[in-house]
Amino acid sequence: MQKLVLASNNAGKVKEFQALLAPLNFQIIPQGELGIPAAEEPHLTFVENALAKARHASAASGLPALADDSGICAHSLNGMPGVLSARYAGEQGDDASNNQKLIQELKDQTDRGAHYVCALVFINSANDPEPIIVQTRWFGQIVDQAKGCNGFGYDPHFFLPDQHCTAAELEPGQKNLISHRGQALRELIAQLKSRA
Repeated sequence: MQKLVLASNNAGKVKEFQALLAPLNFQIIPQGELGIPAAEEPHLTFVENALAKARHASAASGLPALADDSGICAHSLNGMPGVLSARYAGEQGDDASNNQKLIQELKDQTDRGAHYVCALVFINSANDPEPIIVQTRWFGQIVDQAKGCNGFGYDPHFFLPDQHCTAAELEPGQKNLISHRGQALRELIAQLKSRA
């Protein structure tokens, strides 16, 4: 098995990546297990932040790295919270406080459309001049009432009209088939296979 450092300590993301990458024979090691602190994320775009995280994890570990930067963009809020999704309610915020702030910001908006974004970056080394970069979107609507126990982040408030449920009501396997992260990983896997 090839070792791959994952530039995240988010338990939900780690679980999703392990499940989705299992067929490729990668041993996913969260950066925290190697004592690697989180990278700075000063950039305005998902892609730039994901690339910074991947280079940071690879440089510290000497291993190939996979990083994602993802978040939710509300259409009536000009794409906010965007890259600030995990810290929308402040640095010490959690999923509940982030969701509460988003619902509050949308209370007077008629357009509740939103989409999740996932930017994935895979690099073979910290100085890899040809990173594999994938960015995907998953569309839905923000609802005030949380529903479902699966997922994390904004999933309980992210309603999928075509599924008639929130992302948090989907079974994990079903979510992996249609989510922004699932789409991005499938595209990344196809590119990894084409380079092999």
